[in-house]
Amino acid sequence: MNQRETETSEQVLKFAPKEKAPNRVAQLDDAGQAIVAQIRTAADLAKEDCDRAMSLAHKLSMELRAAEDRTQQMAREVEHWRDRAARAEQWLRTIQQEIEEKLLTRRSSSGAEGVAVR
Repeated sequence: MNQRETETSEQVLKFAPKEKAPNRVAQLDDAGQAIVAQIRTAADLAKEDCDRAMSLAHKLSMELRAAEDRTQQMAREVEHWRDRAARAEQWLRTIQQEIEEKLLTRRSSSGAEGVAVR
């Protein structure tokens, strides 16, 4: 046996309890029960935190889904109004061509070139 093992053995023996008292066992049981109670409390708190986080995540997920639905609806409305504006512009060009062809051509052919058209 080397010197280090001898020193370790002496230290262990030095700190070892000299006798096992029933009071010591009760203290260990109490300490163990206290630790288990703290672990249970920590687990309950962690579960509550997890439940709150899951509830918040679900709520935010539902809000996000509603926002996405509104965005899609607005995109459809924008497309609808864009189509209507394009059709209106097309009709305005058609009306402008009709006016230029029918009214302005008649006036210029009838000799009223100097008359301003409003």
